[in-house]
Amino acid sequence: MINSGKIIDAAMAAREDDVASARGIREHRRATERLNIVCREREKFPGMVQAAINAHSSRLLLGPDGHRRCASILGIVEVSRTEVQGLMDAQPAGRGGDGAHLGDRLAKLRRLAGLTQEQAAERSGVSVDVIRKLEQHRKHSARLPTLHALARGLGTEVTALLGDPPAVASNGAPDPPALVELRRAVMPSLVPKPPGDLAGLSIGVLRQEIADGWSLYHSADFPNLITILPEIVNEARMLASVGSPEQKAAGSAALGKALQLAGHLAIRLGKTDLALSALERAATAADDSGDPLLTPMVYNSVAWAYQRQNRLDDAEELAVTAADDVERGRLDTAARIRVWGGLVMSGATSAARMGNYDEARDMMAAAEEGAGRLAVLPPPEDDGRMLSVFSKSSVRIERVRLAVQHARPDEALALAKGMRLSADVPPSWRTWLLLDVARAYTDVGDAENAVRTLETLRRVAPAWMRQHTLAVAIVTDLWAGPSHPPGLRRLAEFLGVAA
Repeated sequence: MINSGKIIDAAMAAREDDVASARGIREHRRATERLNIVCREREKFPGMVQAAINAHSSRLLLGPDGHRRCASILGIVEVSRTEVQGLMDAQPAGRGGDGAHLGDRLAKLRRLAGLTQEQAAERSGVSVDVIRKLEQHRKHSARLPTLHALARGLGTEVTALLGDPPAVASNGAPDPPALVELRRAVMPSLVPKPPGDLAGLSIGVLRQEIADGWSLYHSADFPNLITILPEIVNEARMLASVGSPEQKAAGSAALGKALQLAGHLAIRLGKTDLALSALERAATAADDSGDPLLTPMVYNSVAWAYQRQNRLDDAEELAVTAADDVERGRLDTAARIRVWGGLVMSGATSAARMGNYDEARDMMAAAEEGAGRLAVLPPPEDDGRMLSVFSKSSVRIERVRLAVQHARPDEALALAKGMRLSADVPPSWRTWLLLDVARAYTDVGDAENAVRTLETLRRVAPAWMRQHTLAVAIVTDLWAGPSHPPGLRRLAEFLGVAA
């Protein structure tokens, strides 16, 4: 177990040799922020610990007043974390940012469109019985294809039906300072600012920080990520603007990955406008980098943003076109296959949500065949966290998800049975699998195994579970059912379902 006090003591000792090369309070503040996150995350990211303790000589971990300055800066970081975490916890579990039931939002949007329940059913292709049960709170959730169909019929985005995620609610309040800083980093002021100090910047260190940021993202540690990401974006932008053509290209590649990460975070915070702004800038930086795989990776993220906006046809077209472009360049490296495979899975997801399940299944079969080739190829040369998530395990997880979403719980459980996940599967994908398996058990009437799966999810990712509306919807459905297996009440109380 890593002890935070020992880490700080080690950093203090390392400082003695590095004081002469100190670059000022900016480097000190940045390194201390990272050190603070490492201390809290304990053993989660050992690579980051090593980077913090054995810092390059251009990085000053602690200033001459050591512990006093460290304590004040840790306080600044904790304030930022508290601001974001408070927003995440502000809404009742299972509700969107407006605190409303799915059926209430559906009824409000239907009335704004001037439609009766029967007219909404005709326009969307969803049965009037489903609409009626949702609006009467006799049904608490709906599958994503149903939500997308309803959104199309009502002429709105699917996020309007789902409500804002608990992370950031659209309640009319100003954005918190941490989110303002992220916006400022993504969309800098039009008034030119003097260039920052480049002396302490290193493209190698910056790329490591971006990779660590992706680890924070996949662990759903959004409060810490939003604290460190703005400065990462700003530093990447500086490195993309100076030096030789090769140095500028490397800086542009770092900027593209940092902005892509900002786009993903913004989507999770319910800010699709900010997400698309970040991703458009990421695509420009990717083009400037000369990396043939970075642009299609960014396009994959854009396709996800389109999905969130119910632009499913645009999302599928973009993903499939980008996948074809990558495939034309030959799938002869693990990196190329991972990028191609991520795009194919994205296209399959869009097709499935438009109701084209057979097309989606064929695309997933092609993806699974491609993932099998990874076993005979050397691993990527660069940090794998900087590439698309794609492996035999991730393909199987996505197949389970699509089966659940299309009311095929038996198929989902058969796919999940005996699944052994590879070590490179991010935590977010593992938690999604547990959630989908719980949904499948619920749909076949096996409340006992559904509760058992949800209890496992609570043990491994309690914060993630509380933030996810689908987890609450499943527990709500179980709580409304005739059978209450042991453990269900604890889950219902944990998620705010039980009064």
